Amino acid sequence: MKKEERGNRMETQALGTLVLSMSLPMMASLLIQSLYNIVDSIFVARLSQEALTAASLAYPVQMLMIAAGVGTAVGVNAILSRTLGMKNYGEASRIAQTGLALSAAWALFFAAAGLAFAGRLAETFTDDPGISSLCAPYLRICMVLCQGNLVCMVFQRLLQASGRAALSMVTLVSGALTNLILDPVMIFGLLGCPAMGIRGAAWATVIGQWVSMFTGLFLNIKLNPDLNLAMPGFRMEKERVMKIYQVGLPTMIVQAMTSFMVTAFNAILLPFSSAAVAFFGVYYKLQNFLFMPLNGLGQAVIPIAGYNYGAGRPDRVREAGRIVCLSACAIALAGTAVFHLFGSALLGLFSAGEAMLSLGIPALKIISLTFVPAGLTMITGYFASGLGDGVTNMAAAFLRQFVPLIPCAFLLARYGGIGMVWYAFWISEAAGLAYALLGLGKMRGMLQGMQKTEA
Repeated sequence: MKKEERGNRMETQALGTLVLSMSLPMMASLLIQSLYNIVDSIFVARLSQEALTAASLAYPVQMLMIAAGVGTAVGVNAILSRTLGMKNYGEASRIAQTGLALSAAWALFFAAAGLAFAGRLAETFTDDPGISSLCAPYLRICMVLCQGNLVCMVFQRLLQASGRAALSMVTLVSGALTNLILDPVMIFGLLGCPAMGIRGAAWATVIGQWVSMFTGLFLNIKLNPDLNLAMPGFRMEKERVMKIYQVGLPTMIVQAMTSFMVTAFNAILLPFSSAAVAFFGVYYKLQNFLFMPLNGLGQAVIPIAGYNYGAGRPDRVREAGRIVCLSACAIALAGTAVFHLFGSALLGLFSAGEAMLSLGIPALKIISLTFVPAGLTMITGYFASGLGDGVTNMAAAFLRQFVPLIPCAFLLARYGGIGMVWYAFWISEAAGLAYALLGLGKMRGMLQGMQKTEA
């Protein structure tokens, strides 16, 4: 009975209400999850600007790990939601098991890489031995103990794909609150804990991630009857893996591009000053915090679009897309206003000095004007992923985050200075939006063809 009720909700509930009920818990959970890096940076900045720069330099590697986890989880989400829409609960369970096995394999890979290469990576990022000596242990801890982070992503998407977004939120919130409590305790040595500095920030992060993983495991076993994670006779089958990564691999590449973009941007900024690198690390975490509601909307539309596409309801797929696009524009406009009006206060959270404030406040105003086109591009990509098309998301993100962004940033920095480099975001976001709109036209044609076939 519970399965049928869930199916009726995804197929028949008013779409405005459905999008709201699916996206609000995701927005809240992602906002709280993004506090991992923001809270770490706020407390680390109180140690020194060098410590903040070290954490900023480690961030691209963390993004690379997240890319593997998110790509796998998004692929599972998209395939799982369509399979549940077709009421094939046995296959859905096998897809869930495959996703968990894949995320565990990625976690072991990054753990081994952390043991072997964390120190060398830190030395590659900077010539300053003081900064690299802070970056290396922070990075090693986050990589070696990344299992909680990557496996939790799949547990969270299993709850989301089956329509239990509130439980998905509980999974993420449990770890984020743990991190929030442990950060000052472990960094500064409170309540009898030794002061561990930047190592304490890393330990607080991974402990929080493991708390989220165990919470997600418990909730899926006890409160998600659509899926059986203990199904006997599980085997890793090539066909399921390929289906997951047909959607998930483009998402993984998109996330990985973010890592490479931040690394390349840091290399462009480092000759100007370490304050420029520290600012960009702070900006990117603030921007991610703003974009979490957009990600929540996008992640909500993946199972809604996928389920209704699988159930043969193109009218509901189109209406869901319209609602989330309008909502994304409103959120992005609000974010633009916040960055324009409160830039100094935002940077002040990270103990910004005069150098960071003087370059950071104008930069926030310039970059924030791209938030609306960026939001529309992101939502279009998520919508395409829900319909099984991961290429549109990947290509649009490539235009947004790598080409023409990095070449333009390099040229503007070289010939215009630090004040001009931020205009590269205007060029790249315009290119990404143009491509996303072309992809939207293709999806509209798909849905129209589906409707004609039914008629």
